[in-house]
Amino acid sequence: MTNRRATITRQTNETNITLTLDLDGTGQAEISTGVGFFDHMLHHVAVHGLFDLIVKAEGDLHIDAHHTIEDVAIVLGQALDQALGERRGIVRVGEATVPMDEALAQVVVDVSGRPYAVFGGEFRAPMLGQMPSSLVEHVFESIAMNAKLSLHARVLYGRDDHHKAEALFKALGRALDAATRLDERRGGVPSTKGTLTG
Repeated sequence: MTNRRATITRQTNETNITLTLDLDGTGQAEISTGVGFFDHMLHHVAVHGLFDLIVKAEGDLHIDAHHTIEDVAIVLGQALDQALGERRGIVRVGEATVPMDEALAQVVVDVSGRPYAVFGGEFRAPMLGQMPSSLVEHVFESIAMNAKLSLHARVLYGRDDHHKAEALFKALGRALDAATRLDERRGGVPSTKGTLTG
């Protein structure tokens, strides 16, 4: 497990994305999607997950931000899946509860090979900067489906939408770091089935 790194390229009529993820990084991030708030959230995932993350995305932002945000989340999930490989030696399950001023959010992940997402959280404003607030849930779902992990995310409470979203993405980074971390006591796959790849 010396190279837990992946580079994914996705090109469609709507987006052109190249993403590189290193699970054993130091939290370095170079992110450019054209959607400032989304860049900010992905930066939190990298910093708090101690992942090195490079994202270069161009999309049809003249229509709206949906395709760009959705496709970047898909590619990030694919990169997680590829970088984990057979998932040998990982902790597998991770949890983080993170405050952001008055807001508190929790994310729990199981790198199980079985994609599932549960999301609980409401936003008052329709937009977070240039990002539709409705896409926060969709980002978490898209990552879970493409990374093949079980993901439960919820805002426990909060007033400010920015703070609620920021707490969620920080918690995502920390939960993923905990789950994907290598456990020196474990040489094989952390499953009674002997596989976590589906």
